[in-house]
This record gives sequence, C-alpha cells and structure tokens, in this order.
Amino acid sequence: MSAFINHFSFEFRTGIRNKQMLLMNYLFPLGFYLMMGFIMPAINPLFLDTLIPALVVFAILAATLLGMPDPLVSAREEGIFRSYKINGIPSSSILTIPALTTILHLVIVVAIISVTAPFLFDAPLPVNWVNYALVFIAMAVACAGISLLIGVISASTRMTVLWTQLIFIPSMLLGGLMIPYDLLPDVAGKISQLLPATHAMNAFNGLAMGAADYSPWGAPWGSVIVLTLSGVLAYVLAIFMFNWDRHNTTQRGHPIMALMALLPYAIGIFLL
Repeated sequence: MSAFINHFSFEFRTGIRNKQMLLMNYLFPLGFYLMMGFIMPAINPLFLDTLIPALVVFAILAATLLGMPDPLVSAREEGIFRSYKINGIPSSSILTIPALTTILHLVIVVAIISVTAPFLFDAPLPVNWVNYALVFIAMAVACAGISLLIGVISASTRMTVLWTQLIFIPSMLLGGLMIPYDLLPDVAGKISQLLPATHAMNAFNGLAMGAADYSPWGAPWGSVIVLTLSGVLAYVLAIFMFNWDRHNTTQRGHPIMALMALLPYAIGIFLL
C-alpha cells in the first residue's frame, strides 16, 4: 500500500511539474474556458446555459485524451515498465495510478470552473450537485479508460496523436459542446452517440443543470450507465492487452479488440 501511495504521490506531482502535463491538465483547459467564456456568449447567448458542463467536458477530454496516452507509450519505449515489472509492480497499478492522478487534477480544474463561471460570465450553476458529481465521475472514468487503452495499443507516440484526434475532434464538433444535439442532422446525431462527450452533455443537462427537456433521445441516466460501462470495459481491455516493453512480441489480443470499448455506445444507439 505504501508503494502505491508513493507512486501516486509521485505521479500527482509530475502532473504539475512536467510542462506538457501541466499544459494539458491545467493551462489548456482553463485557457480555453476563459476564451470561450468571453467570446461565445457574445456570438450565441444561449451558450451560457451550457457553459459550465461544456467546459467541464472539454477539460476532461483535454486532460485524458491529450495528456495520458503519450507518457504511457514513452515509458514503454524507454523500458521503464520493464523495471517496474522487475520490482514487482503489477500492470494494474501502472494503469490505475495515472488515471487516478489525472482525475484528481480534473477535480481541481472543475472546481475552478464551477466557482468562477457564475462570477465571470453569469453562467447558471448546477441545480443538482450530486448528479453533477456523478456525471463528472462517469465521464472521467470513460475518457480515462479510453485514454489508457489508446496508450496500450499505440505502437508509437505518433499513433497516439492519430487515435486521440479521432475522438477529440468529432467530440468538439458533434458532442454538443458548441452545437446543440438537436441541431445536428439525423445521421450526424447517430454518429455523435458513439462519443463520450455527447452522453456527458446529455447527462449533465438532463440531470444536473435542470434542463431535462435537453435530452433529445431521453434516458439521461442511460448515458451515465453507458459512460461507466465503457470506461470499465476499456480499463479491463487495457490491462489484458498491456505490454511491458516494445521488444516484447507476445502481446495478448489484437489491437482491433480495443473497438470493444465502443460496444456500450453502439448498444445505446438502439436502446436509449
């Protein structure tokens, strides 16, 4: 337990001291929050109603998808994981600790957004803080799980950029952060239901922000379940497919197995 705590403490401090991780955990999401807060309400006054959940979702996407996979791939390529194995550190700890520290950093960022948005931009606060926290946790688990899986299956840091952008960019365009779901064409709306951001916005607005009529296909609690199941499934797949170093040619499972993490979203299209 003491080894786990020491490792956790080291990773948490690294998230602040490392310039790249500091950028993804704090500077990028908070800078984007301030920019959108000052610009978007002037363009679209209705954006204020979803400013807090939209920027919380963005912060989660940035910290997890853009911040977590690269260090995992770099550590594997440099043989760091091999030294962990020699010292008896299990793969589950190697994957769990970065996820937990990133989520802890996100708690701080989300607290800053939630406290300052009403004063800076007159944005409405959540009406149900318990649901707000639950949806945040579900979204953080979903994105952290996917990010770990990307880090495990990527052959190089260049590939992590490709895989993360395949989720990050569509999430920005179709996930309900900037464009409401009900304004999307039918086909784009169905595709967007494969994205964690869409389900997070659906759940945030339907359960936490008091906009129950926002839920375009209903079942905001269904979105929470989809996010949680996807995150857990991605985490299990990441542990199963984990590779200790790049010289190890015996990897369990084909990288295409990672698509199984999308099953909850695909099933949700038909059930929700």
